[in-house]
Amino acid sequence: MESGLDIHTARALLEWQIELGVTEAIGDAPVDRYALPDTGPKYKKPTAKPATPVKSESLDAALVAQQAATAAGTLSDLRAAMEAFDLCELKRGARQLVFADGTPCSPVMIIGEAPGRDEDREGKPFVGRAGQLLDRMLAAIDLDRTKNVYITNVLPWRPPQNRDPKPEEIGMMGPFLERHVALAKPKVLVVMGNISCQAVLGKRGITRLRGQWNQAFDLPVLPMFHPAYLLRQPQMKKQAWADLLELKSWLRTET
Repeated sequence: MESGLDIHTARALLEWQIELGVTEAIGDAPVDRYALPDTGPKYKKPTAKPATPVKSESLDAALVAQQAATAAGTLSDLRAAMEAFDLCELKRGARQLVFADGTPCSPVMIIGEAPGRDEDREGKPFVGRAGQLLDRMLAAIDLDRTKNVYITNVLPWRPPQNRDPKPEEIGMMGPFLERHVALAKPKVLVVMGNISCQAVLGKRGITRLRGQWNQAFDLPVLPMFHPAYLLRQPQMKKQAWADLLELKSWLRTET
């Protein structure tokens, strides 16, 4: 009997299984392991008490991050420090670190939320459909990541299944983000989405915060909708355009 799956659906299902960690076929036929004879080794109670493992929770991850971030004197040093930081569980499930893209020391620094699948694969922020929309938005006000925009994320590693970052993850990586801003030396920050607002401003509610100037890291901060949100809610592009014009007006006045 022919399968009801077309090639595109079958491929999508295989990619989904690979993302879940299914990378090897064990056998061609299912095995009823409940019907197998119980021939395995019997459990023996250990005679000696094992040594008590050192709990990683005993380490103050935020303090370790603060020390590593403070010691970084350049963006290259900061990237190396983040790659060596092993206290964030997200690192274990991500393909690679997503550090930044664009031009350091640009007047505008954009802070996104966390890498998605495309960013995790390529090692750069905003490279998927949301990144393409962001590039078009920037071009509309004469900005370009290759010339006058620098981009990073709150978190450098992709959360599993693109879930929202947890507060403890945001707090742990906060010192790296603050140091990143200091070393990149922008004149204005654009925070895109709720997670970025929470990390930088300590506030949530992007529909209320967007377009309203704030202050953080001794810099002016403009919250905006995340491009991924605009792809899901295209009717909100009118507000996003108003925010872009506000940013353009600020740049014209201040730079």
